[in-house]
Amino acid sequence: MTAPVRFPRFFVTSPAPCPYLPGRSERKVFTELKGPHAGELNDALGRIGFRRSQTVAYRPSCADCTACVSVRVVAEEFRPSSTQRRNLKRNSDLVATLCRPWSTAEQFELLQRYLGARHPGGGMATMDEVDFADMVEHTPVDSYVIEYREPSIDGTPGRLVGACLTDKQGDGLSMIYSFYEPDQTNRTGLGTYIILDHIRRAAELGLPYVYLGYWVDGSARMQYKVRYRPLEKLGRDGWERFDEQEQDRLIAAAAAKRFDGKPLVDGATKDGAHGGQGQYKLDL
Repeated sequence: MTAPVRFPRFFVTSPAPCPYLPGRSERKVFTELKGPHAGELNDALGRIGFRRSQTVAYRPSCADCTACVSVRVVAEEFRPSSTQRRNLKRNSDLVATLCRPWSTAEQFELLQRYLGARHPGGGMATMDEVDFADMVEHTPVDSYVIEYREPSIDGTPGRLVGACLTDKQGDGLSMIYSFYEPDQTNRTGLGTYIILDHIRRAAELGLPYVYLGYWVDGSARMQYKVRYRPLEKLGRDGWERFDEQEQDRLIAAAAAKRFDGKPLVDGATKDGAHGGQGQYKLDL
């Protein structure tokens, strides 16, 4: 008798410069997602801290560092802060649409503007339209792109100001990669709004979690993830909630570093980004 799901083979990447903490190196353990049970495998691996990149599931496996911590929002218990409520009200006119995972020129142009403003010189800066299509379309699991558009007066699709490649897992929504219009003067907080919208969607679908990827203490651009409560982190003993006082401290520290109100600009690769599929190439 053949088992319905074969135990996956895992591999380890070669060491490379860490994209989050300077002076450190990173290494990842990964496996291929393929076959009729790719979705079930991705769900199981997501619950133990793996992320998806096209047809690969990976997680950090660094020899002397455990700074990357998987985090997820408990959707049904989430209550927005006063700042988040203002964000929801400010952006409530946006029209969100679930689209099949099929890349468009409009999405790619928005991504280029986002990367140029927020991650200049980063690992995705050299992406072309084919790379972007691979990032969006090469998925063996239940995925879609959620587009966020400004309202129009004539019934035609409004201007695209945000998008997120999202996986629907058995226990939640996994935000693979989001990007948005970086030069909005009359509409701020688009990145926050996209996360808040995912939390709302998960709760409406009866899915308990929204997976935000990795939180890295010490990396300024990863601190936005601590602003959502309740927030759980994955440790040696499984998932546990952030201590409220610890989370208060982290939120205050993150706010202090952004006191000028300017967005963080970083030349490194964002969590969940198309990170160079060559690192996962198997020479078999």
